[in-house]
Amino acid sequence: MAPSSPSSAAAAAPARASSRKRTASAKAELAQEATKRPRKAAASSGKKKVTKPKAKAEKAPRKKKEVEVLGEDEVCAEEPDEEELALGEEDESAASGEQQPEEPAAARKRVAQPIRARNQAGGDKDHGFVGAPFPAGEARSKWPQRYQPTKPRRPEEEEEDPKARCHYRSAKVDEAIYNLGDDVYVMAGENEPHYIGRITEFFEGIDKKCYFTCRWFFRPEDTVISTAKFVNDHTHDPKRVFLSEEKNDNVLECIVLKVNIVHVDPNMDSEAKAQLVAESDLYYDMSYSVAYSTFANITSDTNDNSGISSDVDSEAASPVRTAVLLDLYSGCGGMSTGLCLGSALAGLKLETRWAVDLNSFACKSLKYNHPGTEVRNEKAEDFLALLKEWAILCDTYVHGNNSDPASPSEDEEEDDEPLGKDEFVVEKLLEICYGGSGREKAIYFKVQWKGYGPEEDTWEPIGNLSDCPLKIKEFVQEGHKRNILPLPGDVEVICGGPPCQGISGFNRFRNRKEPLKDEKNQQMVTFMDIVSYLKPKFVLMENVVDILKFADGYLGRYALSRLVSLNYQARLGIMVAGCYGLPQFRMRVFLWGALPAMVLPKYPLPTHDVVVRGGAPNAFSQSIVAYDETQKPTLKKALLLGDAISDLPKVDNFQPHEVMEYGAQPKTEFQSYIRLSRKDMLDYSFGDNTCPEEGKLLDHQPLRLNQDDYDRVQQIPVKKGANFRDLPGVKVGANNIVEWDPEVQRVYLKSGKPLVPDYAMSFIKGRSLKPFGRLWWDETVPTVVTRAEPHNQIILHPNQARVLTVRENARLQGFPDYYRMNGPIKEKYIQVGNAVAVPVARALGYSLGRAYQGEMEGSNPLFTLPDSFTNVGQTVVLARASSVGTPAGEVVEQ
Repeated sequence: MAPSSPSSAAAAAPARASSRKRTASAKAELAQEATKRPRKAAASSGKKKVTKPKAKAEKAPRKKKEVEVLGEDEVCAEEPDEEELALGEEDESAASGEQQPEEPAAARKRVAQPIRARNQAGGDKDHGFVGAPFPAGEARSKWPQRYQPTKPRRPEEEEEDPKARCHYRSAKVDEAIYNLGDDVYVMAGENEPHYIGRITEFFEGIDKKCYFTCRWFFRPEDTVISTAKFVNDHTHDPKRVFLSEEKNDNVLECIVLKVNIVHVDPNMDSEAKAQLVAESDLYYDMSYSVAYSTFANITSDTNDNSGISSDVDSEAASPVRTAVLLDLYSGCGGMSTGLCLGSALAGLKLETRWAVDLNSFACKSLKYNHPGTEVRNEKAEDFLALLKEWAILCDTYVHGNNSDPASPSEDEEEDDEPLGKDEFVVEKLLEICYGGSGREKAIYFKVQWKGYGPEEDTWEPIGNLSDCPLKIKEFVQEGHKRNILPLPGDVEVICGGPPCQGISGFNRFRNRKEPLKDEKNQQMVTFMDIVSYLKPKFVLMENVVDILKFADGYLGRYALSRLVSLNYQARLGIMVAGCYGLPQFRMRVFLWGALPAMVLPKYPLPTHDVVVRGGAPNAFSQSIVAYDETQKPTLKKALLLGDAISDLPKVDNFQPHEVMEYGAQPKTEFQSYIRLSRKDMLDYSFGDNTCPEEGKLLDHQPLRLNQDDYDRVQQIPVKKGANFRDLPGVKVGANNIVEWDPEVQRVYLKSGKPLVPDYAMSFIKGRSLKPFGRLWWDETVPTVVTRAEPHNQIILHPNQARVLTVRENARLQGFPDYYRMNGPIKEKYIQVGNAVAVPVARALGYSLGRAYQGEMEGSNPLFTLPDSFTNVGQTVVLARASSVGTPAGEVVEQ
């Protein structure tokens, strides 16, 4: 029976030297492995055999049906399935817009309320200014806006701040004296808790009323993290408040009483902090801003209101500092790849040391492109459980009393002992995992058996290896040395996009009241649990905008709240991929987190002129990363489809070769950049080695259309905007709804199926232009999707009878051409479509690199990328002429 605690089982194992023998697994486990190795015995000590392994039977040829099943991942389905139909309908619904939730109280201007009791029976209470006013010159110098003439106000303009006759240092309210800089409770609306503020002005208005100005504090429930009813995995200290830059003016009688608020350095020793907090009413250690939902260290540049910081334009320096990254829900590695590329340009060598994903093909793709990365194909929750058990094993065998290495004599002892029934010799432990593949929740080791080949390796629970403590010790010590798994404090950056399938339109039973009770949304919690356990310096979470829309942004608010509860600085931004040099729109949410000792990274402003319209809910409208409407930056022109793919060779509907020649020179700046080598791209993942396919064109393969769809696509006209509506028998009636043309007899294919399928006519009630839609050179793509079927999306090549290839989709996502995908065709599309757009991650990586090195200080959430950021590569654009049907932008070598 396996012990209750795997690590304790290993520690409690006999100290004898039998490091190579183990008792056979439970019979159920043996039954599962029966096809892999003999059930009874293997070699004992290498000196004699008890039973010879049977010769392996030759594999029988696959049946015809099995061949067809395998081919499903290479050929387009004949008709759209339920998911494909839902995908198109969801996109249509998103395009039409959703009802926006009301703006939260935290985003609205605070208006204090005079205490009604003071205006009732008993007459006015004693309140007014104390002492002489500020000298006129000093007051005008400190608060010049108060003494400027009042301007005529248009109806649509906000009311001006009150003008002052004079300013004071102190005031008296209900016998209590208040001074500038005091923290006070201020009367809020009926049935609302008192506001909390810091007095920054006392002045008499030109209307002869007595005013004070407050700089507001926010309780956690007053901020953007207020409205979600979180699971019980974290709380906020009721004494903790956040200082903001928000100020406004109120009449003097709104002051209720003083409150003792202390500033706590977020890096203060825990004992000193506890004592300081105990002696105060409230404390603050961070600032809060509605813009970009920012919780950050208190900075000294509070008077800088530009909202944007600038970078000195300088050439990239050789990386001198290094950092390691864990990529959770990594997919094929788009996010971590971009972060590493951008960090390198900022002078930081960021290395993807570990990656975790449930998709085995995506893991193989990441491993191929990042050979030095420890890639784990498992559930994130199993990964977290393994990390905790690994820490115990390391404490036992690396840092504890059992950490001394085994001697050769110990290792060889008992070789001559006869093996019992169902006993085998352990040659070596190869890998470690926690549960998975239907196994019970426990530590498992992958075992190499003495006398057997790799095909006979099996996964064994740690309880069955209790007679092999030396082998366990050897594995743990070697694994710790190679850093195969991170321990708390080892990880400097965690990035990832936890899937939240519970908010998808595919889920008909979405839990709108408590989304985190839906198992399909639990990965958000797991992601934060891993952050909580490993405590990295930086966190970057990516997700769809729906986490800010669904259930009033419940999941987005939870993520922010959890980071803040862990004492991370946090900042949330919404970025559009096209703004960073891609011909697709693709809006996504990015959440930064940084420990108090680190600089909180900023969001890079757009480099390309893409118009961003809507897409974000009202409560997060101030989180869209874009220039202010009043600013007129010089940006590069938005990229079009032709800029990205016009240099790629023509291929047929069926193209079996994963590697091929380009056959032509790049035609645009983007194409020259995307073809750069790893070395020129500042990609260090291969070290000094050269990728075998360097300079070759990879994955330029389309999903093969079935014969019926291929016959349909061949009849779609080669023109802009073409789709199924251009086929014979279809006419467009009132309200742009398609209908059958009664004057045209319905056309049928060779197979007997109709040329125009019924599902195309009925999709989105006949209003959609998507079925069998053709892209065009001078267009942008809304977003790269995970499926390549043309039934309900516009994905046909501009002038070829096929869908876009994997490489063309990868170009639209900004993957360098040297980045190779693994798996069947459909799996490659899934990997590319699920990835974070590499240029967006690259821009964020530059910000991370600067922040990691202590640069980019200040409260401004945005910064401008240097010119050198977009001038990587040795090409120069000579022309940017574009016309319908013509690929845009010719380039020549410098």
